Amino acid sequence: MSRIGNNPIAIPSGVEIKVDGNMVAVKGPKGELNQSVDLVSVKVEDGQVILSRSGETKEEKSMHGLYRSLISNCIEGVSKGFKTEQELVGVGYRATVTGQLLELNLGFSHTIFMQIPAEVKVSTEAVKGKPPVVTFESIDKQLLGQVAAKLRSLRPPEPYKGKGIKYKGEQLRRKAGKTAAK
Repeated sequence: MSRIGNNPIAIPSGVEIKVDGNMVAVKGPKGELNQSVDLVSVKVEDGQVILSRSGETKEEKSMHGLYRSLISNCIEGVSKGFKTEQELVGVGYRATVTGQLLELNLGFSHTIFMQIPAEVKVSTEAVKGKPPVVTFESIDKQLLGQVAAKLRSLRPPEPYKGKGIKYKGEQLRRKAGKTAAK
């Protein structure tokens, strides 16, 4: 039994949902998203989206919960949107934005340029005494996570000093350095 898949999704005001075969189109104040579904059927009743599966195979059960979560993310994205913030921790680490091009100085001998997809809004903030913060906003949660993971992969945080790109509020597991021999 899929516990997640059996939960109905409440539709907030201002959000329209159209089901056409195996395609679910979600339209809201922030934009429009489409999600294809497979092995489950989608119905819109009484201001709720209800997903049901036809059989009891392992694949159908797993897809039931997956598509429920994906459609829920689409509804939340077009109504509220998603946002993620990352800190650039390290001496001389900087980030600037020009249009959809993110320019990064991450302690390498060269500057890194990262092209951001048009669906994602990017902004940077540098406050003296604090590490620079890069903020991504989008209605598509999957794309947002992918872009954030790509940025983090350029310089993952290291466990000794904590230098690198980390998510805001993330707790890093720190290691003790070498001890001096006597």
